[in-house]
Amino acid sequence: MATLPSEVLGVPRPDWMEDDVAMLEDMASRWLEAEVVPHYDRYEKQEMVDRSAWEGAGAAGLLCASMPEEYGGSGGTYAHEAAIIEALGRTGTDGFGIALHNAIVAPYILHFGSEEQKQKWLPKMASGEMIGAIAMTEPGAGSDLQGIKTTAKKDGNHYVINGSKTFITNGQHANLIIVVSKTDPTKGAKGTSLMVVETDEVEGFRRGRNLDKVGLKSNDTSELFFDDVRIPTANMLGTEEGQGFAQLMTELPQERLLIANQAISMIERALAITIDYVKERKAFGKAVIEFQNTQFKLAELKSEATMARVFVNHCVGEHLKGQLSSTTASMAKYLTTDLQCKVADECVQLHGGYGYMNEYPVARMFRDARVQRIYGGTNEIMKLLIARSL
Repeated sequence: MATLPSEVLGVPRPDWMEDDVAMLEDMASRWLEAEVVPHYDRYEKQEMVDRSAWEGAGAAGLLCASMPEEYGGSGGTYAHEAAIIEALGRTGTDGFGIALHNAIVAPYILHFGSEEQKQKWLPKMASGEMIGAIAMTEPGAGSDLQGIKTTAKKDGNHYVINGSKTFITNGQHANLIIVVSKTDPTKGAKGTSLMVVETDEVEGFRRGRNLDKVGLKSNDTSELFFDDVRIPTANMLGTEEGQGFAQLMTELPQERLLIANQAISMIERALAITIDYVKERKAFGKAVIEFQNTQFKLAELKSEATMARVFVNHCVGEHLKGQLSSTTASMAKYLTTDLQCKVADECVQLHGGYGYMNEYPVARMFRDARVQRIYGGTNEIMKLLIARSL
């Protein structure tokens, strides 16, 4: 019998994984296995998930699970988003960008949007009619969000946006983009505002190339260009200009926890696949699992993964109580993604030459893992944030 990723560590079900959350994870896994996995190789080759898959996810209730029902969501919590995120990891469909859409973009609108904005945008995001992205990174500004150059200048009852963004997840598909902009470049962080661009409604917006990445090939990641893009003043998030940096800082802990959920779910899948492989693979007349080196390596990885899983579960529980600090979220992001890359590397090694073949899932996991240490704030930035707490 195949080793199940959800059982490979033997960690008891956490308190936050209530029955409805567990049922959602099971349903999401089954839907992904049936509707996404059969097409995933094609998505990897075309470097984009079909839009129909987004619409299917919306119909299945996998979009905006944590948004209130009055805005088209399922009325859940971050626990429900975590269940969907981990279902993606355990089915090997990590490149389907619904985690960012659900647990990063939609919460900005819910927490900082006006009632009119929430009524206008969230139901369309829940159905898949609108696909969300957030445009932070620029060619000259990555983890340093205060260094952005994109401007949004007020002109009557409109803002005029000029600038460019890069490495934007869901960038080819997105038709609702939160653009981090400078409304007053002289005020530093306090001059930053978040602007919502509905790409189907404006002129001057261009998508650049779908970027050729090392991994996560099925996730469209793009350059975006804004040339005198006019949006109504009503499309700013917040009650006044200059609130954008504080809004970003409020939401970044959840983004970093999301990345930790992605990491631990892939870790569990990599271990499950590798354990099955070394039990079947023969070398020098015996199964690879019978070699002491294999046993010691897997014992080490399982031990570290178990500690990571317990910590991630703790962080989700703290977040649901509103008590997850930025420091702890940074620890979770940095520790789990470093471990993810270590586990993927060791699992490739235990597969031998076959681990380097793209037809084996562990090869894709090796490639896909690497960016986790970069986006959401590099792990070096995470250490800097943690150091401030000393």
